[in-house]
Amino acid sequence: MDRMRWDALKKEDCSLSRTLAVIGDRWTLLILRDAFLRVRRFEDFEASLKIARRVLSERLALLVREGIFKKVPYQDKPVRCEYRLTEKGLDLYPAILHLVHWGDKHAPTKAGPPVVHRHRACGHDFRSVLTCSECGEPVGARDVEARSTRAGPSRPRRAATR
Repeated sequence: MDRMRWDALKKEDCSLSRTLAVIGDRWTLLILRDAFLRVRRFEDFEASLKIARRVLSERLALLVREGIFKKVPYQDKPVRCEYRLTEKGLDLYPAILHLVHWGDKHAPTKAGPPVVHRHRACGHDFRSVLTCSECGEPVGARDVEARSTRAGPSRPRRAATR
């Protein structure tokens, strides 16, 4: 039985597999968390995450190569750069926010969530909710049917069952 190698994920005909090939390891997700909390400099990521410099350097380089971060100089001599989220990177915010809120609910601490999210427009703390782009109704796993967009026989599959 052939096992799938980590580097083969990017070649799969599966959007989740290709996404995981870029952001699917724990350090990358934590780097993204910090970036959304406005951490931008290598030393600040290193201090926040207590991560080995080599690992951080590799993950940041991948995120730059994939267009999730761009390097922006903030000092000339020596040249030093910040890592800023691109539009592609900002598009990851809902996924990261959903994971954070999942953790608040299913892996809580006695002290409660360490961070809450406030909607600037209305001033209220909120929890993320997935909604249908067409009708605006909330969407859960039992409300979705997945169907193939590929040619050939296909049957609708339920996203989740209980």
